[in-house]
Amino acid sequence: MTEHAKPIWFKPHTLAELNAFHSGTMVEQLGIEFTESGADFLVARMPVDERTKQPYGLLHGGASVTLAETLGSFGAALTVDPARMQVVGQEINANHIRAVRSGCVTGTARPVHLGGRSQVWSIEIRDESGRLVCVSRLTLAVLDRHAQRLAP
Repeated sequence: MTEHAKPIWFKPHTLAELNAFHSGTMVEQLGIEFTESGADFLVARMPVDERTKQPYGLLHGGASVTLAETLGSFGAALTVDPARMQVVGQEINANHIRAVRSGCVTGTARPVHLGGRSQVWSIEIRDESGRLVCVSRLTLAVLDRHAQRLAP
């Protein structure tokens, strides 16, 4: 899809709403902040600091996966009617390409497949110079809230 595409979101949203939704969660603890929402993509940044580094001083791979899953899961959730449907992660993979020691990384999530029962999202994470740090793919199930016993 391109930026000129029709928006994929179920309803309009603001960056303030996206960021407020994660108050009190791991997303907030890691300093992840949504910075952009286009017609068919979401962007968030995450600091590379004591919260997100591993003992060797590098960005922890798990932190990159957390950023990727946050972007893909929230993107998927924004495409469905939350009163009727819920999305849940089924599988995520990540290829860590480049080490990062400081600054921030930025992730961009775009859908690969938006189906009635499943969604697949691709997430690219880049450093402040725009170099690819991690590429991830997230698969989610789309569940009917009325057919499942799901938490609100």
